[in-house]
Order: sequence, then C-alpha cells, then structure tokens
Amino acid sequence: MSSSQSDLIYPLDARPPALEATFAAIQHVLASFVGIITPTLIIGGVLGLGEHIPYLISMALMVSGVGTFIQARRPLKVGAGMICVQGTSFAFLGSILAAGFIAKGKGGGPDEILSLIFCICFLGAFIEIFLSQVMHKLKRVITPLVTGIVITIIGVSLIKVGMTDLAGGFKAKDFGSLENLGLGLFVLTLIIILNRSRNQWLRLTSIVIGLAAGFVVAGLMGKLNFSHLGNLPLVSIPVPFKYGFSFDLSAFIPIALIYVITTIETTGDITANCLISKQPIEGETYLQRIKGGVLGDGVNSALAAVFNTFPNTTFSQNNGVIQLTGIASRYVGMYIAALLVLLGVFPIIGGVLQQIPKPVLGGATLVMFGTVAAAGVKILAGEELDRRKMLIMAVSFGVGLGVSMVPNLLEVTPKLVQNVFGSPITTGGLTAIVLNLILPEEAGKEEVGKAEAPLEVKKAETAEA
Repeated sequence: MSSSQSDLIYPLDARPPALEATFAAIQHVLASFVGIITPTLIIGGVLGLGEHIPYLISMALMVSGVGTFIQARRPLKVGAGMICVQGTSFAFLGSILAAGFIAKGKGGGPDEILSLIFCICFLGAFIEIFLSQVMHKLKRVITPLVTGIVITIIGVSLIKVGMTDLAGGFKAKDFGSLENLGLGLFVLTLIIILNRSRNQWLRLTSIVIGLAAGFVVAGLMGKLNFSHLGNLPLVSIPVPFKYGFSFDLSAFIPIALIYVITTIETTGDITANCLISKQPIEGETYLQRIKGGVLGDGVNSALAAVFNTFPNTTFSQNNGVIQLTGIASRYVGMYIAALLVLLGVFPIIGGVLQQIPKPVLGGATLVMFGTVAAAGVKILAGEELDRRKMLIMAVSFGVGLGVSMVPNLLEVTPKLVQNVFGSPITTGGLTAIVLNLILPEEAGKEEVGKAEAPLEVKKAETAEA
C-alpha cells in the first residue's frame, strides 16, 4: 500500500469482509440517524401533522437508504461512487415550514400541507440536477463568501425552532416550565460533556446518547405515551405522491434558492470526503466525481419528494466516521443503505421516535443548529475579509436576519412578496448573491496582482539561472 493510503484500512474500491463492513455501517447509521429523523419530527410537530409522522419518518429512513446506495454504487454515473450518506437536509427546514404555513393559511389540512411541500421540493430538485452539469461555471455566482453567509443565516434562523422546542414546543400549555427547561438543559449539558470527551466514539455518538438519556429521563417523569403504537401497521409501504400534487410560486422560490446553496454545500462535503479517502481533489476525475455526487443529491431529493419525505443532502458528519474507522470502501455504503431501508420498513420505529418530548429534542437540536451556524462562520473565517466582503456580509446579515426579527415588516406588501422575502434565508441569500455580482472587486487588489506578476517571473528566472 502506498504511503498516502497507509492510514486507510480499506481504500475506496476495496471489499471489506461482511462482519467488518457491517460494523462500520452501524457506526455510520448511528452518526446520521438523528439528523435523518429530526427535520421530520420538527416539521410534523410545528405543522400539526400528528398521525402522519411515523409514516414520514419511515419514508425518510427508506429514501436515505436508497440515496446512499445510489451515491455508493453510482448507476449511470449518478452518484459520487463514495460513502456519501444521504439524509434529510436541515437547510430546507425554514422554507418548508413557511410553505406549510402558506397551505395552512388557505385552510388546508395535513394532506394539503404535504401535497404542496412535496410538489415544490420535487420541482426544485431539478434545479440541483441542472446545476450539477454546469458546476464549473458557478464560481462567479456562488462563492465561499455567499455560501458562508447563507449557511450562517440558516443556522441562526433555526435556533429559534430549537429554543422553542426546549421550552416545550409551539403553543405548549406548559411552555417555559421549569420541568421542560430542566429536561432540555440536561440533554444539552450531556451532549456538551460527551462532545468534549477524549473518546472519539463518545464524541461521534454524543447526540444519539443525549437523546436516548433524555428519552429515559422523560419516561421516568411520566412524559411518554405509547398507547398509539398498537394502531400502526406492521410495515410501511412507499406510495408515490401519496398526498397529491399542488403548487404555489411564493412557496417554491425560497426552496429553489436553497437547492442552489445545497449544491455548493454538497461540493464541499464531497471534496472533504475525497481528501479523507485519498482521492484527487483536482483534475477530470475529481470534477466527474463532484458532478456525479451533486447529480445524485438532486436525483435523491426528487425521489424523496416522490416517496413523501423531505429533500436529501450529503451528510458531512459521516466523513468523520471514515476518518475514525479508516474504512473508505464505497461497498460499505451499500451496507449502510440496507440498514437504513430496514429501519424504515417498520413504522413502529417512527411511532416510538414521535414520542421524544419536545424539550429533549430541543436540547439536541440547539447544538445541531448552532453547529450549522458555526460551519458558516468557519467558511467566512477562511476568507480574506476586505471592505467589499465586509459590506456584503453586513448588508446580507442585516437584511436577512432583520426580516425574521421584525415579522410584520412586509405586512402591507403583496402576499407573494411576503411569502418570498419573509424568509431570512431567501432574503439574505439573494442579497449576498446580488451584491457579490454588482459590487466591483477592489482596484488595489488587481493592481497589486499585476505588479507582483513580473516579480514572480524574475524570481523564477533567477532560480533557473
């Protein structure tokens, strides 16, 4: 084995024995499980989807399994051909909730809400499918500066959802009670302690353990009720567009923008995966892998909408599992896929998970949403922040977060404007993209670049001499 692969037990195209592959797959499932189910729990809780939640969770797990298989197997060049675990994306959460409230505002029930959400998510997926074929032309429009701004706004705007759950959930009768706050803070504290452990396994599973411990404590407090489990079917059957198909332009536009952003996010995740898996991060092979991976994300999100769950994306946390286990074999992705589909087949799993009390969920999601915001800050920290970039950041954050802090700002504008620009992610993201395109680069930078070029040539000539 070459020295560059010496820290990998099984490289990308190696076939590990079944026992080792299964054990590695279990670790990946544990690392991604909470991320896959949590958006569904939040959306179902906030929009009042009640009895539909177990089925939606089953579909989320099933589609994540199928999507992970596509990314690993790469049929018809769809997929990255790597362990790219697919799961429900948090980035869409705010826009999906906004779409749900649009349907609710028109008098729609759960079926109408889900019909609108899955339709716009399905159509939006074709934006990512298209962008996957023109990745090399996106550098001017979607830069690390724009991506960092949008991801930070996504994280910050979602923190309100996590904090609401920690206090008891939307319109809870005991909202803000000491019992709820104590339970949520217990989960939050436990996750922090485990995350600071020297044991990599404890760090990796800190959120799973935190949720499990909170679930047990909630049970001891008498907050769990499993009486409804007897009414659930033995297995979940995927039914294409079970809830129908409806469209609303004002709900679609924010979703469309998030698909643009998640394209860039997936590119970063796959690049990190390439580094860990000892694959090239430049050249034709790399470009084809990125194109296939982003195309896979788009196709998987379309499949998710068809089979009644929310858009998928490549999970970055599973790159840490590859590094931890030293197993980069894409064949492990097929084992992960099988486990996720198996979990999704049985709706009783979703029924049990539906009982996770809101404070327990809030304690965990506060960390997860804060991590999203921190990831955006990390991207921005890698930029050389000149006056132009600082101005773009200031205006984008000001406008984007401003509309969420003053929700009645647009109440006298047309309904379409309210629905589109009432989203902090859409408003902040569009502001960042437009300003990045129209504000010229600082002239001093270009002059310095031109002045330095001859100097570099002279240095090279001197070195050759």
